[in-house]
Amino acid sequence: MFPTEFIIGLLAASIAGGAVGLERETSNKSAGLRTNMLVSVGSSVFVMISAYLMEGIQTGDPSRVMGQIVTGIGFLGAGVILHRGTNVKGLTTAATIWCSAALGCLAGFGLYWELAATTLLIIIINTLLRKTDILFNNKKNNKSDDNNKRFE
Repeated sequence: MFPTEFIIGLLAASIAGGAVGLERETSNKSAGLRTNMLVSVGSSVFVMISAYLMEGIQTGDPSRVMGQIVTGIGFLGAGVILHRGTNVKGLTTAATIWCSAALGCLAGFGLYWELAATTLLIIIINTLLRKTDILFNNKKNNKSDDNNKRFE
């Protein structure tokens, strides 16, 4: 692997993670710009190291590194999730961190078109579907208010 390939992979991962993190930052979420960038860059580095170590060697499985990234990021995401009574907060943030790791893996393998498409889709899901969440939450709150009035 040439140093320019490594740098391009790092830059692509940081831009993709930064784009996702910027959306989370503007939504005042706990895992924002730096977190998503670092997760994406770190995943990219691990994938590039794995690919570099496999160059010229016919044995080995670089996909094992990705499997460990998925597991490790799962633990990081679990730390973001808060459980308060019947309410669970942070699931979307945890899922976004997991997706940022996937972005890093795409960048590490040099799959830049796939990286761009996935980044865009993650941002669309987090922004446009937020309105849907608000709609459903309002309906849930209205139902629980109706139920509480019945027992008064």
